[in-house]
Amino acid sequence: MHNFDFLNALHMSTFSNRITRLFGINYPIIQAGMIWASGWRLASAVSNAGGLGIIGSGSMAPGVLREHIRKCKTATSKPFAVNLPLLYSGIDQQVQVILEEGVKIIFSSAGNPATWTSVLKGKGITVVHVVSSSRFAKKAEDAGCDAVVAEGFEAGGHNGREETTTLVLVPAVCDAVKIPVIAAGGIAHGKQMLAAMVLGAEGVQMGSRFVASEEASSHIRFKEKIIAAKEGDTLLTMKQLTPVRLLKNDFFYKVQQAELHAASADEMKELLGKGRAKRGMFDGDLDEGELEIGQVCANIHAILPAAKIVEETWNEFQAALSNPLQ
Repeated sequence: MHNFDFLNALHMSTFSNRITRLFGINYPIIQAGMIWASGWRLASAVSNAGGLGIIGSGSMAPGVLREHIRKCKTATSKPFAVNLPLLYSGIDQQVQVILEEGVKIIFSSAGNPATWTSVLKGKGITVVHVVSSSRFAKKAEDAGCDAVVAEGFEAGGHNGREETTTLVLVPAVCDAVKIPVIAAGGIAHGKQMLAAMVLGAEGVQMGSRFVASEEASSHIRFKEKIIAAKEGDTLLTMKQLTPVRLLKNDFFYKVQQAELHAASADEMKELLGKGRAKRGMFDGDLDEGELEIGQVCANIHAILPAAKIVEETWNEFQAALSNPLQ
């Protein structure tokens, strides 16, 4: 949809574009599938509010994933998705659960989309892949993906090594592919959503904003840390392994010192250990845990119900469109 058509559509009683039609949702607002934060409660709440909720399978064993899918089906009759991080082991088992449970939408990330897209598409599943460059966006399109998420450097969690910001990445990806583009990274409010849509995106994916929601399974201490954060309190780190954006804490400074002393990849793995993300985000260890969050946490000041986040984002988006200079 051209931006002119998109702006006209906003003044209609029912909003529709390629993203809302692809997923069967009311608003082009997608909740990111985040480890230790986005279980069935959050996904169903976002879907019930008219957006697209996503179960984050990266922290789930196959049996746990199955339980969350079934509970999500019970909690909502609306469409929802499962995020499938391709860098983790045991993906084939998770795919089997997804197929057996009849999941209709998959967001894959952190890997080669060609590996599973044809299998999923062959079962009638809508597939979206998260990318950090226009080159990877084109690969996702060539692999048969129905849409891509263009995730800028501002985003939390695993990130692109190129450090391309959302304002640069979104128009580059829109120029590179014909399939719909969803913008992510640095988006938590309606004005930021409008900026992304003006650049050519047809929807937005928000992660950090929904981590600080009542339904998120992240620990309350982590949520409170998020809403207390200021600009500059996060930094992209661990580039020798998989780049990840972290809130600064004792563990972060240990990583920073190791990197300053040119620690090897093996040394970084030893420092990271196992279960570090769970320790921080789910168990609430704010000192030694890994606290993955985006830069936009500096713009998040309250823990809200997911439905309220969807409502406020959409209302602010429409208000900003009507009065863009205010």
